[in-house]
Amino acid sequence: MTHPNDSVASQVVQLADLLLQKKLFVATAESCTGGLISAACTELAGSSAWFERGFVTYSNDAKIELLGVDAGVISQHGAVSEETARAMVEGAIAHSKAQVAVAVTGVAGPTGGSRSRPVGTVWFGWSVNGQTSAECMLFAGDRAAVRAATVKHALNRLIALLT
Repeated sequence: MTHPNDSVASQVVQLADLLLQKKLFVATAESCTGGLISAACTELAGSSAWFERGFVTYSNDAKIELLGVDAGVISQHGAVSEETARAMVEGAIAHSKAQVAVAVTGVAGPTGGSRSRPVGTVWFGWSVNGQTSAECMLFAGDRAAVRAATVKHALNRLIALLT
């Protein structure tokens, strides 16, 4: 049986190779993962050659203050929304020296879910070379499972966008 972190470690190696080849830096803007994506990236020795910075913006105020997310976007659409994920990833680019970024905002649980945004709902934002994309996923499992699935999906899509 493989260790659950093996796939994340191999994803990070793949991401590092792509960023180094393209001479790009990545930044992260994380809410529900609380820095897990940044931690996974910086677990790899030599990550300073491609990892620029990570923002942990768990509160709405942090999203507004650190990433420049418009308070109106959060009040109109909610923290867990496509609009907020896009604003977070664009804010990560604007407030860093990175050319590539990923943002995540979601409901990891066990509480906080609603009919429209059940526990496991995560909005992702990616920015690669000025192109922003977003996607919503619904992950099953407990808080740890949702957060782990979020890290894997964030890295997977980033690798695909860079390939």
